[in-house]
Amino acid sequence: MSSSSDNDLYAVADFCLIPIGTANPSVAEEVAECQRVLEKSGLKFTLHGYGTNLEGPWSQVSKAIHDCHAAVHAKGALRIATDIRIGTRVDRDTPFGEGNDHKVRRVQDILAKSSTSPES
Repeated sequence: MSSSSDNDLYAVADFCLIPIGTANPSVAEEVAECQRVLEKSGLKFTLHGYGTNLEGPWSQVSKAIHDCHAAVHAKGALRIATDIRIGTRVDRDTPFGEGNDHKVRRVQDILAKSSTSPES
């Protein structure tokens, strides 16, 4: 069973923080502020075109998302909506920090095998 030393579930989250009611239609400044918060969290994260992947103990992942909200509010956003998708698993050991990397490598390996196999 996969867990940290304090029995906190290992979580892989994908979230999209959406500031509402800012004077600028771009949210790049707010996203950058959230990325600064995540850098300080010590968690593994990856920014992508429509959000951020975040990995670590569930309690730290949820705290980091909370801290992003607080930081973006501090920059002047009056409202924030956030879509969050979180996955956990306990059927096998997943080393901390390898959640998404392992998933991506697995798919890449399957694609590599199918592209090198002879056509039927």
